[in-house]
Amino acid sequence: MKKLLTASVMSAALALAAWAPSANAENWDMPTPYPEGNYHTQNVMAFAKEVEELTGGDLTITVHSGASLFKMPEIKRAVRTRQAPIGEILLSAYGNENAVFEADGIPFLAAGFDNAMKLYKAQKPVLEEVLAEEGLMLLYTVPWPGQGLYSKTAVSSMGDMAGVKFRAYNAATSRLAELMGAIPTTVQYAEVPQAFSTGVVSAMLTSATTGVDTQSWDFLDYFYTTDAMHPKNAVFVNKDAFDALSEAQQKAVLTAAANAESRGWATARKAGDDAASTLSSNGMNVEAPGDQLKAEFSKIGETMTAEWLEKAGANGQKIVDAYKAM
Repeated sequence: MKKLLTASVMSAALALAAWAPSANAENWDMPTPYPEGNYHTQNVMAFAKEVEELTGGDLTITVHSGASLFKMPEIKRAVRTRQAPIGEILLSAYGNENAVFEADGIPFLAAGFDNAMKLYKAQKPVLEEVLAEEGLMLLYTVPWPGQGLYSKTAVSSMGDMAGVKFRAYNAATSRLAELMGAIPTTVQYAEVPQAFSTGVVSAMLTSATTGVDTQSWDFLDYFYTTDAMHPKNAVFVNKDAFDALSEAQQKAVLTAAANAESRGWATARKAGDDAASTLSSNGMNVEAPGDQLKAEFSKIGETMTAEWLEKAGANGQKIVDAYKAM
């Protein structure tokens, strides 16, 4: 009986050891700005799951979606000060801190996914340097589908935008509105349906997926597929927190990040196509911009790129030169 009891105790101990986390086990809280149903958040959750699997549970990442832990303007500072070791942001929303962050927010600098990837490759080394100065480390980025023009009425030229209240969400979209002859009005993501329904704004430049998320067919009639730019979300980590991980944990994070970036860019392409189809099936007019509108947007893009280069200085010129050389 004594031998049987000893054997049972040993078996229980071995079973406990099989699932118990090691002494190096860590849990990271990860604030993200968008709801769970958004493909960016779903990609983050897949990244977190892969990290846990690759580390055998030694590193788990708890995703706090929908700005539930920190609001988006607070996330970068939270990661820098290690209130959260890892986070996700919309890069261009931080353009007021450093112009490098908003390179992908310049309309018509890099229109379309292929050009957006070239711009990312040109931007990435500079972006990594800027983040490193703040003790941060870039893990991966995922773009939004091409930003298109939404309007209550048909738009064939910039003359149709004169005096229109235009939704802005960062400095670049505010300046875009001004150059279009529209009136920029700051409206955050969650406030879009109410702002349009109450007449606060009547046009915006954003992705087809945002149009679906906000059910834009309830208050808008036109979506022009301008593919003006592809702003990127970035997932980044506090460098000290990353350095404190074991070598195996670090490798797992980098592997999962590379997979998340590849998966995210592919998902963004499909999400854009699917969302445009959804807009159309719900009664919106989904059209390519006419030649005049295209030409006028192109001139605005040249103006905004020149203005951004003045602000971004040597780093901005380095990015644009590298992009044009590809």
